[in-house]
Amino acid sequence: MKQIKIDPITRLEGHGKIDIFLNDDGSVANAYFQVPELRGFEKFCQGRPVEELPRITTRLCGVCPEAHHLASAKACDAVYGVDIPPTAKKLRELLYSVFFAADHAVHFYILAGPDFVCGPSAPVAERNILGLIAKVGIDAGKRVIKHRAQAQEIIQALGGKKIHQVSSIPGGVTIGLKDEDRQKWIGYCKDFVEFGQFTIKVLHDIVIANKGYVDLILSDAYTHKTYYMGMVDQNNKVNFYDGMIRVVGPDGKEFAKFEAKDYLQHIAEHVESYSYLKYPYLKQVGWKGLVDGPQSGVYRATPLSRLNASEGMATPLAQAEYEKFYETLTGDKTGRTPVHQTLATHWARVIELLYAAEHALELMSDPSVCDTDIRTIPKNIPHEGVGVVEAPRGTLYHHYVTDNKGIVTDANLIVGTTNNNAAISMSIKKAAQGVIKPGVEVTEGILNMVEMAFRAYDPCFGCATHTLAGQMPLEINLRNPRGEIVKVFRRS
Repeated sequence: MKQIKIDPITRLEGHGKIDIFLNDDGSVANAYFQVPELRGFEKFCQGRPVEELPRITTRLCGVCPEAHHLASAKACDAVYGVDIPPTAKKLRELLYSVFFAADHAVHFYILAGPDFVCGPSAPVAERNILGLIAKVGIDAGKRVIKHRAQAQEIIQALGGKKIHQVSSIPGGVTIGLKDEDRQKWIGYCKDFVEFGQFTIKVLHDIVIANKGYVDLILSDAYTHKTYYMGMVDQNNKVNFYDGMIRVVGPDGKEFAKFEAKDYLQHIAEHVESYSYLKYPYLKQVGWKGLVDGPQSGVYRATPLSRLNASEGMATPLAQAEYEKFYETLTGDKTGRTPVHQTLATHWARVIELLYAAEHALELMSDPSVCDTDIRTIPKNIPHEGVGVVEAPRGTLYHHYVTDNKGIVTDANLIVGTTNNNAAISMSIKKAAQGVIKPGVEVTEGILNMVEMAFRAYDPCFGCATHTLAGQMPLEINLRNPRGEIVKVFRRS
């Protein structure tokens, strides 16, 4: 049996590899997605004061520390049984909306966009952000950089740091908003909305207008019918910071709806020997293996999943695009018919970018966001709490148990990429079976089309797994000026 390795996989956060096994006739027998790192954050959070965790858990990732910071802060609120002031909630949600818009832009333009704008089989040297800018124009590249810089300015001011934020603590936040900054940043948020509309236009002009790309998106190789999970507000509209967790089946009908604190009644985690990344599934359905359909407990928690699990967007421009999305792909603009095509996640992500920008503008335009009542001092004896937000990559759960002094005795984290692990594994295998055919040369472009299956999930293995100190295999090659290896250092 022939084996093909994609190691390392590319344009993602973290490290992983794909092993593809071929039958004698050249068809794909199986494909394995492997994450060979051990996650240890739950363990070394134990013994720490719980109020330190919103600062510690941001170190899980430098790409989405805001998600861990706020999920952790919400878990701490729950541990102490404290309701934060309305202004504190607005400030947290404002920070998060700005972050969401910036994060989705990074994925679209840098990680995923080159596959569509430059082409799945374009030369590797061109299939990157520079090749994308060459296609869409230098002004587009400048807009991406400007948008990112403006977002980071707001994040640093509200979060205390550009990366690994520190401002959210049990009971609220430590940093308020001055009106002069609010007035300035209203202009930034208007820019964010225009940038979201510009990105939607790029998607429509280059991707949706290309029949070849639409056929690829709709192809069976990138289609799975699963359950879908996402956070919704009281009107079942998409919400990133606060709400109920809603799950719909492959038919689009509501399967479950629950509060964050009840997540363990609905979710369990399966373990496979070849990966340190767990496989969450719906308890009420059960683990049936890496298969889809209503009899399988596999679910997805992605931008596409959030749209499928909702009944629309809470802002007007995003809602209009939501209706266009479903009308184009299902013929039903209400969204009651789910979209099952994995690559459509990129379109859903751009709709969320626009929603995040609109919501940031709404919050920034509210003068009450400058009120000074931003923290309620916790007075209850700490015990146990769960905090949930929608990370860009999926639903993020932080669950802490403490003693009566607030020292953490147990911690459990299920991050967006972990939620999607089973689906990522299934998507890689089906894509490999769809694009690798007997008698056809397996080129780098074909293997990139396999990678496109996981890239749609925007996985972050820095979040999902973490190596315990001293246990990570390492090899260093020492070379002379001629490039010859003169010594090898290994730690295994």
